[in-house]
Amino acid sequence: MKYLRRYSFTLAFLALFLAWMWLRREATDQVYQLSGNTMGTGYTVLVTRFPDEVPDHELAEGIEQRLHRIDRELMSTYAPESELSRFNRAPVGQWMDISPELADVMAQAQTISDLTGGYFDVTVGPLVDRWGFGPLQEMADSSRIPTDAEIEQLRERVGYRHLEVNQQPPQLRKLHDVRVDLSGVAKGYGTDVIADYLESVGLDSYFIEIGGELRVRGVKPDGSSWVPAIERPTQGAPEVHDIIVHDGQSIAVAGSGDYRNYFEQDGVRFSHEIDPFTGRPISHDLAAVYVITDTAAMADAWSTAFMVMGAERSEALAQRLDLAAYFITKRNDGEGFDSRFTPQFARYLSNEDD
Repeated sequence: MKYLRRYSFTLAFLALFLAWMWLRREATDQVYQLSGNTMGTGYTVLVTRFPDEVPDHELAEGIEQRLHRIDRELMSTYAPESELSRFNRAPVGQWMDISPELADVMAQAQTISDLTGGYFDVTVGPLVDRWGFGPLQEMADSSRIPTDAEIEQLRERVGYRHLEVNQQPPQLRKLHDVRVDLSGVAKGYGTDVIADYLESVGLDSYFIEIGGELRVRGVKPDGSSWVPAIERPTQGAPEVHDIIVHDGQSIAVAGSGDYRNYFEQDGVRFSHEIDPFTGRPISHDLAAVYVITDTAAMADAWSTAFMVMGAERSEALAQRLDLAAYFITKRNDGEGFDSRFTPQFARYLSNEDD
């Protein structure tokens, strides 16, 4: 899963770097940047103008207030008094009244869990922690690799089906001693909230990035659209692997990968992406995946799920559900990568024959 624990890899996009270059090349009074920190990462908002009725400082405050609410008040696992933290401490079997926002995110997460057969699971945190990738890092001093017995014990604390959510009225309860971590969807949800806010004040051209999750709409001052770039999944300086193009319509883009957040022990590489069924890091050949949808929350969740599922299962599901997905896989000889994508993604590529 992603979020605060993903301290190096966020989303394999160069979009933010490209946006900064555009900002430098164009007149500074035509593209405005607002940025800050949230959810253990950074955010950047680029707009082509400020609304006449909203001063720039009020726009910045509006963004900060909304992100603070999503993170610190609602969905943080670090803030002890957030709604999610209080739910994680709540007794098993007891319904807890929650905000409509948290109920919405939980409902979306449960939908993705159902559609993926459990490969997306917001309760996988204990396993992620034990492998040393989570905020608690519950690993023994002698070895970062848990024993088979430890894995089986921790798997008993994992299972999205132990959660029940109502949206009317907004309530949440757990039927087993599980802990929820919304790292695979919260940043995307925050991106959507900011997009809705910008549109509510009359802004129809923007670039929003929170920890790598993107919402873009409209065009830049020169008439061209914001163009995210897919990053080649290699170490070192980012390299462009492909370009995403669109005609200015609103799109959300999210990605996931295993090539920046991992550890090696005894010559074996262990990814931060944990399979909830095996309780172990993924070991397939999928290096990175990207998803384009209408909302960043869903793109965020789908990309996380697909990264755990692997290319074959993910591509089959994406095609069945008409999802725009792009997969980068490692070659068997270890030299380079291969790419494939669903027909729905092809229309967003600069050169679909590459």
